[in-house]
Amino acid sequence: MAASIGNDNALEVYLRLMAHTRKVARESDTERFLFYDQSIAEGDDWNASSFHKKVQYNGDLGERMSDAFSQVLSECESAVIIGSDCPEISPEIIEAAFKKLELADVVVGPTFDGGYYLLGMNKLYPFLFQDIEWSSTSVYDNTIQKIASNNLLYTVLEVKSDLDYVEDLEKFPAFSKNIL
Repeated sequence: MAASIGNDNALEVYLRLMAHTRKVARESDTERFLFYDQSIAEGDDWNASSFHKKVQYNGDLGERMSDAFSQVLSECESAVIIGSDCPEISPEIIEAAFKKLELADVVVGPTFDGGYYLLGMNKLYPFLFQDIEWSSTSVYDNTIQKIASNNLLYTVLEVKSDLDYVEDLEKFPAFSKNIL
């Protein structure tokens, strides 16, 4: 996106998405974990009374997500991970995902571009994060194929948009105000 709208504008979109994600997470009736890249930022906008703060594992996106699930599932019965680039995510979607995990092994919220904005599970299935070409149009399909080939019971949420390109941004005026 930065190539189309510039670094400063891309940063502003990112900050708006993070504020939205934080608000949605806080409004969901769930226990919340936040994973930082290298060190935990104290005194940031992610209040420690609302979020369990942890440092994420180094590695590719799949390795980091797998480790995050491992850490959370060691403390909780189920876990849902959400992307920070989905303007359509809501507390109701997160809570519905946890509800669906009462009957399914895995829940997936697909995006229109072939990825997913949400993934949830009751136990760690590391194979879901292996041999995936991240940030490609095949992430969702490959994930569903792995779920099905391992005979896991899964449910799929409504398809949503994420913001990767300026064309995506045009659909969400609240995130593009004073930028486009």
